[in-house]
Amino acid sequence: MKLTWYGHSCFGLYSADGSVIFDPYSPASVPGISLPELTADAVICSHFHGDHGYEQGVKLTGEKPRFSVTRLDTFHDGVRGALRGKNTVSAVDAEKMRIVHMGDIGHMLSSKQLEKLGSVDVLMIPVGGHYTVDARTAREIVDALKPRIVIPMHYRGEGFGYDVISTADEFVSLSENVRYYDTNELEISPDTPKITAVLKCPVR
Repeated sequence: MKLTWYGHSCFGLYSADGSVIFDPYSPASVPGISLPELTADAVICSHFHGDHGYEQGVKLTGEKPRFSVTRLDTFHDGVRGALRGKNTVSAVDAEKMRIVHMGDIGHMLSSKQLEKLGSVDVLMIPVGGHYTVDARTAREIVDALKPRIVIPMHYRGEGFGYDVISTADEFVSLSENVRYYDTNELEISPDTPKITAVLKCPVR
């Protein structure tokens, strides 16, 4: 299985059970990055703001993926959606692993929500704050879910991201087994060790 980060909160999951693009962003919606031409079996959007819900940016293969998807209704802020609306957390079960994309989660999960997500192998989680949870709340979610692999997203870096959100530095400082990659791709298997994987953003 391979995960590819296309910047911001957009990832491609390519597995033996099918492929999916999470949260494609519209042209010029995120400073410093642009969406490449993408093809997949499915598209999953956590919500439909321009920087997460550009479904038309992905060409569908017409193939039906064999993975299953569990959706969890959450909020884009800490006041039950009053500021920014709803957000959907998605869990994809493929190749006997559970891969969870948190979208623009804006709050700590409840015990019932944590129970629904269950055992998580890979967690993609926003860490930049302002529009989403900040580094410390992201860390609380990670500690509660105990995923084997954590991939931070939705943060500001050199040459990319919104000025109002933070870098990944604070989240990284709170994390263990941190590994920086010089690529935006990560190969994942049941044998992949416990890591916090900081991928390289494809600045364009």
